[in-house]
Amino acid sequence: MRPLRAVLFDVGNTLLFLDYARLAEGVGSALGLPLTREGLARHVSAATQAMERAGGTDRTRAVAYLETLFLLGGVGRDRLGELHECLSRMHREQHLWSGVAERSAAALSRLRNAGLRLGVVSNSDGRVEEALEAAGLRQYFDVIVDSALAGVEKPDPGIFHAALDALGVSPEEALYVGDLYDVDVVGARAAGMDAILLGSPPAAGAAPCRTSPSIEELVNQILSERKR
Repeated sequence: MRPLRAVLFDVGNTLLFLDYARLAEGVGSALGLPLTREGLARHVSAATQAMERAGGTDRTRAVAYLETLFLLGGVGRDRLGELHECLSRMHREQHLWSGVAERSAAALSRLRNAGLRLGVVSNSDGRVEEALEAAGLRQYFDVIVDSALAGVEKPDPGIFHAALDALGVSPEEALYVGDLYDVDVVGARAAGMDAILLGSPPAAGAAPCRTSPSIEELVNQILSERKR
């Protein structure tokens, strides 16, 4: 087994998260509904499950996630058209995935200080680098591969290989970190990489997969394993 030389990350729900307070305020104001941050955030698990069931393209999964979040949060199905218009406007103004988990920057810095190369492989709309820059995380990454610019989406192994080639490392020398088993873990493994799922374990029936509850704990695991 070759030593670890690089760690590649997904972005949405891995490095960056929805700003539920901003969403509740923006959509609530536009639709005249009393939405709250807490009222949306409590439905994250159900929205994630809907996204995983949706399959298809990244856009299809994102729509499933957001629709489920807001339907359960108090938006009527008859107002989905208005919801989509509002979210599109808000996304143009500022990337919807803009929240950063506490201590993520410090954790990424620890990986770089340990001599590891870092990269991003994200199914996105061509703006993932901009989103990372706005969140203060761009500086930690040697390469960023955005599906809209690369012309290929996860789980196609080609998008992972593009990042590996840019970093000059082999699949066996890299680890991928994401939040969706069927997209991130399946894709990374098809590219020949090991993978870790951030958050909850995969659904019953999925192949075994390592998990970590947070970026900070993930970095602790990686650095501990490198000392062995």
